[in-house]
Amino acid sequence: MRGFKGPLVPSLHAPSKRSQIGVDWFAFFLADAQVGFGPFLTVYLTSEKWTNADIGLVLTIGSLFALVGQVPAGALVDAIGRERTLAAACTLTVGATAFSIAIWPTFYAVFLAQVFHSAASVVIGPALAAISLGLVGHNLIGERMGRNARFSSLGSMFAAASMGASGYYVSSQAVFFVSAAMTIPAVMALYLIQPSDFHREELEPKHEPEYHLLQATKTIFGKRQLLILAASVCLFHLANAAVLPLAANLITLRSSKSATVLVALCIIVPQFIVALISPWIGRYGDQHGRRPLLLLGFAALPVRAVLMSFSSDPEVMVAIQFLDGISASVLGVLVAGVVADVTQDSGNFNLALGFIGVAMGIGASISTTLAGEIALHFGTSTAFLTLAVIGFLGFLVVTLAMPETRVVEEPADE
Repeated sequence: MRGFKGPLVPSLHAPSKRSQIGVDWFAFFLADAQVGFGPFLTVYLTSEKWTNADIGLVLTIGSLFALVGQVPAGALVDAIGRERTLAAACTLTVGATAFSIAIWPTFYAVFLAQVFHSAASVVIGPALAAISLGLVGHNLIGERMGRNARFSSLGSMFAAASMGASGYYVSSQAVFFVSAAMTIPAVMALYLIQPSDFHREELEPKHEPEYHLLQATKTIFGKRQLLILAASVCLFHLANAAVLPLAANLITLRSSKSATVLVALCIIVPQFIVALISPWIGRYGDQHGRRPLLLLGFAALPVRAVLMSFSSDPEVMVAIQFLDGISASVLGVLVAGVVADVTQDSGNFNLALGFIGVAMGIGASISTTLAGEIALHFGTSTAFLTLAVIGFLGFLVVTLAMPETRVVEEPADE
């Protein structure tokens, strides 16, 4: 085996156009449904006279369940299989929680809805990744994940616009009826995927026919590449998660009249970049290896944080966000590709994805508190520079320790 160079070995799998379209539109409508559980939830609960403390509590509960549930969800998908059924059931659960929030905005009802929403969401992610891998195989997983990222970003942009209009012209409650409705076409899209196109052998261990959680966990922790990846993405999200909130705060202080539009653009610009380049990112990673673009994605974060620290113009800060789109495209596509490479023989793809998801979540959960404290005591520019240093450490980990994982068999000598 060697690091990948040269043309891609053709995939043995050729999923039908119908199945590919099914995954595309599932990613699109799933993103539509999930957008309502972001800032729109805070707006809705505020309109229902909730206190900031109660809103913070239910949001924190959702985040904690999402973090804790990553590894069990991955293990569940690996052990049970039936990815399409799991994805459909959990998507309908997301719809039910959105509907319940809309009609019962009481504390305990929303609390339970957040728990069920988080539990369902952490299963949908690995299920979608497993469906993608089963359809196209390891040779083309990068390109398939790139398409997922493109349609997810397009769905998020569409949802932000449609839900914003619903909230403005109807009510903030209407946002959650829209979220619930979007889960129906999402499930319909899942059933466009033809079972005959799905290759379960791509997800199963090559040498161990039965699934054993303890053995699978030992295998994951024995993979040096996964431990390096976990450390690097933890540092990345420790640096990344607080950049946009800090920038939004500065934009609001410096341009209060147009702050809402400018902050919205800070979100839309990266999503547009993700939609534009993600399939190319995946294709390049499949054909030329993951490492070159991983380095680019990790390098873009400290550069972005440094530029933010020296910027005083809100419009310039919006423009700088294109670097977030580069990082989001690379990590959103290639992290799953690296995990697929490393777990190709063990069949622990979803469990490993869950492990990496926990590392990301730990970094992100600390980031905003850390940056907020630094900004409070030393200023926002210092907070940005601190985040840049942390991001650079993540880049160094990838540069110095992360090997190329995209490998092919050496051709036999004749």
